[in-house]
Amino acid sequence: MPPQWICAQIGAREHYAIPRSLHARDRLFGSIADAWVPPRSIWQLIPGRAFRSLKERYHPDLAAARTQAFTADLVRFELGEKVNRRTGWPSTMARNRWFQRRALQVLQQWQRELDAADRPPVLFAYSYAALDLFQFARSLGWTTVLGQIDPGPEEEAIVRRETERHPNLAGAWQAAPTAYWDAWRQECAITDRIVVNSPWSQQALATAGVDPDKLHVVPLAYQPPAAARAFQRTYPDRFDRERPLRVLFLGQVILRKGLSALLDAADRTRSLPVEFWIAGGIGIARSALHDLPNVRWIGSVPRSQTADYYRQADVFLFPTLSDGFGLTQLEAQAWQLPAIASRYCGSVTTDAKNGWVLAEVSGEAIASVLETCLEHPCMLRNFAETGVNLSHWSLASLYNRLDSILN
Repeated sequence: MPPQWICAQIGAREHYAIPRSLHARDRLFGSIADAWVPPRSIWQLIPGRAFRSLKERYHPDLAAARTQAFTADLVRFELGEKVNRRTGWPSTMARNRWFQRRALQVLQQWQRELDAADRPPVLFAYSYAALDLFQFARSLGWTTVLGQIDPGPEEEAIVRRETERHPNLAGAWQAAPTAYWDAWRQECAITDRIVVNSPWSQQALATAGVDPDKLHVVPLAYQPPAAARAFQRTYPDRFDRERPLRVLFLGQVILRKGLSALLDAADRTRSLPVEFWIAGGIGIARSALHDLPNVRWIGSVPRSQTADYYRQADVFLFPTLSDGFGLTQLEAQAWQLPAIASRYCGSVTTDAKNGWVLAEVSGEAIASVLETCLEHPCMLRNFAETGVNLSHWSLASLYNRLDSILN
């Protein structure tokens, strides 16, 4: 019999794609989450923006799965962090330690049942919150798989250089403490296999000294919403002041996401019929926000409302300096939205097929592509019709890739 998997994760990362793919094939023994809020949970009744993200900690695909979570304890932990005014890396590392303590208790409760199985289980956990869990699992002879959520210390080096170039846009960014990376290197050393979401991440981790033989590229999974399948995108014959080219950026508004290049592109195109929509939590000093007439600052957008922006935009801008993958690329493709993307992320955009891949992440390069869009709206129309085959990123494909790394 094939081994059963256990998945441990903080947050709703990848919309719980890993446990969902395994549960669909009866390979999920159980899932451990920091919070789990089904539709009838009492937590759904609490009003206010503070609990909005908590209410999204659920997926119907896992309604019948064994899921252990610590919702009330998580709320107490977060309130304690606020009372103690602990933020940034100290809070992040404390949260990772808290989750591992609670998850370890669950693994110990499940141990007897797991010991009776035909084969030892596979424990999957995400980076930076896995070391204690892996040490326990390895002591019992279990297989361990680390899900690497980002390109690691190489990405931090990229952000550090960008911060030095644009200190006015850096906001509260700080490099991770040495202890953070020390624990991560122990995770990489102890685990049997490491899953990364893109060749870019694979390259970055190998550069950081991670054993290349442990690295396996497993792209993210994505299921397009039903409404997207019936959506038909249209474009005007020309863009003008009355109907400008609408450029959507959706994600964290931070330097790592290419914010400097984005703002430079906005400045370069301020005399053209181009409108930038910047949606996402602002991670820079608001005093540093450029007062550009063609930029619309939207702010944070709940996941349930992102489809509205994908539908209304004309082109998706993803100028990241480094991303483990960039799920928003797939979300944009589901709505037939051509992309302008960098090379430092998952390979979703193919140049001159469903969008443009930037030769370099710069305001000049972005502005040049936008000028092309203005001059040739038919290219946007053709790219929207071409798109990509999203079945390549289906849950079934994810399961097959996960299963293959054990062989």
